[in-house]
Amino acid sequence: MSAPVVTRFAPSPTGFLHIGGARTALFNWLYARGHGGTFLLRIEDTDRERSTPEATAAILKGLEWLGLDHDGEAVSQFARADRHREVALQMLEAGHAYKCFATQEEIQAFREAAKAEGRSTLYRSPWRDADPETYPDAPYVVRLKAPREGATVIADKVQGDVTIRNDQLDDMVLLRSDSTPVYMLAVVVDDYDMGVTHVIRGDDHLNNAARQMMIYTAMGWDLPTYAHIPLIHGPDGKKLSKRHGALGVEEYQQMGYPASGMRNYLARLGWSHGDDEVFTDSQAQAWFDLDGIGKSPARFDFKKLENLCGHHIAATEDAALLHEVQEFLVATGQPVPEGVHLERLGAAMPVLKERAKTYPELLEKAYFALSTRPIEPEEKAAKQLDAEGRTLLSELTPHLQSASWTRDALEAAANDFAAAHDIKFGKMAGPMRAALAGRAATPSVFDMMMVLGQEETLARLTDAAKGGQD
Repeated sequence: MSAPVVTRFAPSPTGFLHIGGARTALFNWLYARGHGGTFLLRIEDTDRERSTPEATAAILKGLEWLGLDHDGEAVSQFARADRHREVALQMLEAGHAYKCFATQEEIQAFREAAKAEGRSTLYRSPWRDADPETYPDAPYVVRLKAPREGATVIADKVQGDVTIRNDQLDDMVLLRSDSTPVYMLAVVVDDYDMGVTHVIRGDDHLNNAARQMMIYTAMGWDLPTYAHIPLIHGPDGKKLSKRHGALGVEEYQQMGYPASGMRNYLARLGWSHGDDEVFTDSQAQAWFDLDGIGKSPARFDFKKLENLCGHHIAATEDAALLHEVQEFLVATGQPVPEGVHLERLGAAMPVLKERAKTYPELLEKAYFALSTRPIEPEEKAAKQLDAEGRTLLSELTPHLQSASWTRDALEAAANDFAAAHDIKFGKMAGPMRAALAGRAATPSVFDMMMVLGQEETLARLTDAAKGGQD
């Protein structure tokens, strides 16, 4: 029986949660949740100069918005420095590591000489097999005693078997001269202590895996399963950067993309399940596997993102969508509708969510439900309220007043009015949109009338017919 799956997301808190990191977190979350396992969060804050509490908060906020819940408390890598140091000293004691007294000047001189002579500049410490009796009373680092013959093979679930010759790897430093552990050691010790079974991360860490495997081997620990994911590129095929648009997850939240749509899109960014494009979280968790991750870099495409988000908005239940829109308004510092405006917004959801790809698009369509009399029409809509348009509204209003307030009855009354005046309904629709919403592009006038109700609808039509004067 195989061990329960444990994955982890281990960001460095030196900035926002970028889109590549968000996808890595998602893949780990999907794999753990789909296998009934555990998804852990570790903040790799060993770089004290660049790590900030603000960046940690931004990462946590980004994960929360994306809905990627982790199990247990987040682990601080820096707080575990004593444990990392302990493992390095165990390796030293067992002969898998050694004290190196070489100075930076000596190492630099070695590399310059090697370069001048056309030799490898990979540093070979003279202290590797030195007699402890010859140790000077001087600062030293602790280096891993890496094998110099043969090869290290990374059995990667995405990249396949990756072979790296051992003579291409140096004896990496484990403890600096001030006894602080290096990141490469800390990662391995933390993964082992946290019981991580699957290391799913960007392929920029692929070369690190060979070095890290040597620590596992030296300590007699079982290796995790590795899966190194290709990085995300922009539409131009170059590594995703600021020139391609938004980078931080928080920016996508501010732009009004639904989190469910972002999860769906990020899952498809480098992973596939047949021809499936639109799917739910439960489907993604059931389907996600490492074999479905491609070897080539994925290309970020805003149009595909918007298309998927449109599907998710349309499929979201009205009450849940209303809640999400309210959360978006809070997150972006906009006023949240209350009272009758909130009621109208909720009532309008079935109409608004059709073809809206983002929350701002939905809210623009909802302008009629969120506005208050007197309605101030925008320039394009105002042109519909000329003398002819106002006359049409003035004559139409009594017909609507006497109609039963159902969609069918209102449509019949409007069509009867159009036929009696020998005009097409389209000629009436423009002035009606301007009167009810102050916009030229709106939902169906009958949908708006049903949301606004009889009293408010007739009042707005009357206002417009009078030229906005009560």
